[in-house]
Amino acid sequence: MLQSIRERSQSWIAKVIVGAVIVALALFGVESLIGLFTNSGDDAAKVNGQSISRQQVERSVQRAIRSGQVPPEQERALRGQVLDQMIVQQLMTSYAEDGGLALSEGQSDQLIVNLPQFHNDEGKFDSDLYKQRLQQMGYTPLSFREQLRLDVLHQQVQQGLAASDFTLEGEQQRMLALQSQSRTFRYHTLTADDLQAPVEVSESEESAYYAEHQQEFQRPEQVQLNYVVLDRAELVDSVEVSEDELRTAWEQQQAEAPRTVSHVMVAFGGDRSHEQAMAVMDEVKQRLADGDSFADLAKEYSDDSGTADNGGDLGELVRGALGEQAFDDAAFALGEGEVSDVVETDSALHLIKVTSIESQPFDEVRDQLRQQVAASQVDGAFNDKAQRLIDESYAADDLASVAEDLGLELQQSDWVSRDGQEGVLAEPGVMDAAFGSEVLDDGYNSEVIDLDDDRRLVLRVADHREATTLPLEQVKEQVQASVRSDKTRKALLALAEERIEQLKADSAPEMDWQRADKAMRQRSNLSAAVLNTAFRLPHPETDSVVYGRAVDGDEVTLVALENVGQGEVTEQMKEQFSNIGLDVRRRSAVQGWVEYLQDTGDIERLQ
Repeated sequence: MLQSIRERSQSWIAKVIVGAVIVALALFGVESLIGLFTNSGDDAAKVNGQSISRQQVERSVQRAIRSGQVPPEQERALRGQVLDQMIVQQLMTSYAEDGGLALSEGQSDQLIVNLPQFHNDEGKFDSDLYKQRLQQMGYTPLSFREQLRLDVLHQQVQQGLAASDFTLEGEQQRMLALQSQSRTFRYHTLTADDLQAPVEVSESEESAYYAEHQQEFQRPEQVQLNYVVLDRAELVDSVEVSEDELRTAWEQQQAEAPRTVSHVMVAFGGDRSHEQAMAVMDEVKQRLADGDSFADLAKEYSDDSGTADNGGDLGELVRGALGEQAFDDAAFALGEGEVSDVVETDSALHLIKVTSIESQPFDEVRDQLRQQVAASQVDGAFNDKAQRLIDESYAADDLASVAEDLGLELQQSDWVSRDGQEGVLAEPGVMDAAFGSEVLDDGYNSEVIDLDDDRRLVLRVADHREATTLPLEQVKEQVQASVRSDKTRKALLALAEERIEQLKADSAPEMDWQRADKAMRQRSNLSAAVLNTAFRLPHPETDSVVYGRAVDGDEVTLVALENVGQGEVTEQMKEQFSNIGLDVRRRSAVQGWVEYLQDTGDIERLQ
């Protein structure tokens, strides 16, 4: 098997594409096990006997979109890529487990507590932060531990393959020489205007193209849906909040607002008794009443060495920061500039002064207060409606009556497929419910779907149509455009070959050439197709030119290579390229392994 991997990893194509494979694995690997412990009964693929459900694929797609990793308009293409990568992940897992690789519970625990994203400001593992981060990523502790186990197994095999690879000195020198090479050439892009006449598309060509490319004109199985959404935010918006309620909420907010606090602390319980400490405090209070400044008294009397020289300043305080209930109660009962009576904690007496309060004007926080007050008032109503939605949708023969009884809007979708929806219908689990047998085949309302903490959805299929190939008449414009593009490209290719022969014979018409002097492989603003063509052409002989053509989509560009130069190879370039070359070969070894698994694995795609 190792030799088979080696053979696959040697091609330059593999070396070029392996970066994309590794990036894709990094992008989707973490998400690919979401839903590992759920069985939707609706498989997207089977790999070595193990199922990959449509729900797993859909969750990964939606998380990638919501995280901003992939634009929503690329959702359709993304779905296929996600499935491809989940298949690769499953192949890698089967190989690692069949080889006896394992990760113990203790090793998993050690890895988790050492991950910096779960450390607090003191650099220590924080269980609350751990749970919060997992929730943000869409994991449970169990599913995260399983994903971590699989990642480690995959890395063990990949690192072993990478470590076994090497590059000969001669190979490195040759690759470095090629990398530092420069090329000087001219280029000219041919367009449809260069053709003698615009291409014409006949009906027979349309029919032939349509017959040969029917997979491009498939309409997937689709449904039209009726659905209702219970949204806490809409209930909040409908609540009327009085001016008195807003004022009360604002006053409560200000009472708990952060404040800057100073104190005089007199300790007891060692050389000083409680009575002696109280006598010191009485003296401080008297001098304060006589007009001495609080800051001066703190410097003179306070036993808090960390704040005494700074006038007793504790900085900004939020409730609970010091862990002393009595101190908090006193500090948050004071207005700005006020001083408390003596406050006793476990081993000290305090006088507390509030020097400033972070007050927010009422008008600035009015809208925020309204949302908070309204939200607190609708919790019970939301829960009641959610339960009624469960009860009524289960028993009802439609959704219109449910929507009317609960005061919700009955919404209707256009035709949607499993992978062609948007908005709320794109939420995980929604389309699984729509195409489930009870809803699609039996005609029942779906169960209530928890979209998140604040939204519930119920749906019902209003209409359904099977997958089919769209008739030619319906896709005629699309077919015409495809045929015209194909014929234009072929005509431009033929024209390019004609122009090359004319150039070789010095009989070509005048062309508006653009010039690239000493272009480098990695440092150029030229299109990749033109640059690659220029570097694939053979070296021209003295005072001669080598011609070629580049194809980039519908564009065909003539390339006239004039000179090949050798750039200076510095020690820095040697070091950088040595590292790059080693990385490329290691990635190629991993890609060879992936290709081997794909060739030998039992893969059954079901969508």
